Amino acid sequence: MKALAPTVCSPMLGSAFALIIAAFTRPFKPEETAWHGIPDFSLLEHNITIPGYSPFFPQAHCTSDGSICQAVTGESEINAASSMTALVLSPAFDLKRTYFLIAGIAGINPKQGTLGSVGFARFAVQVTLQREIDAREMPANFSTGYFAQGITFPGVYPQDIYGTEVFELNDDLRQLAMTFAKRGTLADDEHAQKYRANYANDPAYAAATAPPSIVACDTATSDVLWQGNLLGEAVANTTTLFTNGTATHCTSQQEDNATLEALIRGARAGLVDFARIISMQTASDFDRPYAGQAVGATLSLDSPGFEIALKNIVAAGVPVVTGIVSGWHARFEEGIKPSNYIGDILGSLGGTPNFGPGNGFARADEVGAKRSLGGRARRIFRGN
Repeated sequence: MKALAPTVCSPMLGSAFALIIAAFTRPFKPEETAWHGIPDFSLLEHNITIPGYSPFFPQAHCTSDGSICQAVTGESEINAASSMTALVLSPAFDLKRTYFLIAGIAGINPKQGTLGSVGFARFAVQVTLQREIDAREMPANFSTGYFAQGITFPGVYPQDIYGTEVFELNDDLRQLAMTFAKRGTLADDEHAQKYRANYANDPAYAAATAPPSIVACDTATSDVLWQGNLLGEAVANTTTLFTNGTATHCTSQQEDNATLEALIRGARAGLVDFARIISMQTASDFDRPYAGQAVGATLSLDSPGFEIALKNIVAAGVPVVTGIVSGWHARFEEGIKPSNYIGDILGSLGGTPNFGPGNGFARADEVGAKRSLGGRARRIFRGN
């Protein structure tokens, strides 16, 4: 599950810097309203109707001077892509120097973190952009029913690249954002504490039993709200495969790759600076059961970390927003130069990613034809 949180944008109506909070939320708006009524800034002083926005969330919300704004994408990849495209193309905003904080609740891998933790992603991986056969019908030598596009076997790099499989964000900005976020006091509660204690019997889940913290945490995007050990391992393996071993699966949500694709297209059009994007998730639930718990039992549970995840969006997000705004002239106005590659799997903003086919493929892809990578395919898992 996911939301976009305060980011820096420049509404035409306001000052030269601002933060846009783009939030995915359900119709009952928990991730949107978490930012409302806080003492740090008021987002409901100026409301702007954006043509093309979701009918559930038709407006962007801003402070009176337009320095901090919130935009709500709606839930799922198609809603996120549509709403973010409408925002990027809206004449109401000048987003060229905007910092985007993409933030919301997510499931978390208990091997990597715990309920209420706040993860900042360097990589976003579209893990279900694959082929699939029902696991009950898969061949005996298949480890999962998921396998890459253009491939007939799990664990092999995709031959057909769509362009949205992997995004890498500015790690220098991410590190600054994590430093800001650590200034906040993260919430915890008895419900989350009792539930995470169930994971104490498995050493692999040591991270799940810890209190909430700020963590470096790559994220997986999927329209499917999946659950369980087998799918968890498939998602982790896909994250590793698609990034050539660089990323580690940590959180799962439904919007990030779609949001980032809209923003990268905006960057190619000169409307957005892709180096000014932060991806933040707060953990509301574990993506797999504890030892002895049936997977089906997790489906009927209320998210054990839901309340603290909502609180920690603000606890961690507000210091990020205010840190950027207060340091605008001294540090952030000119941007934070990335020392790592940033962009998509195609290298479409320039540079060469250390994952995927590289920017030579991007130049070929610009003519509009889907390409096959042929010899690029490779197997990374032995024994299959």
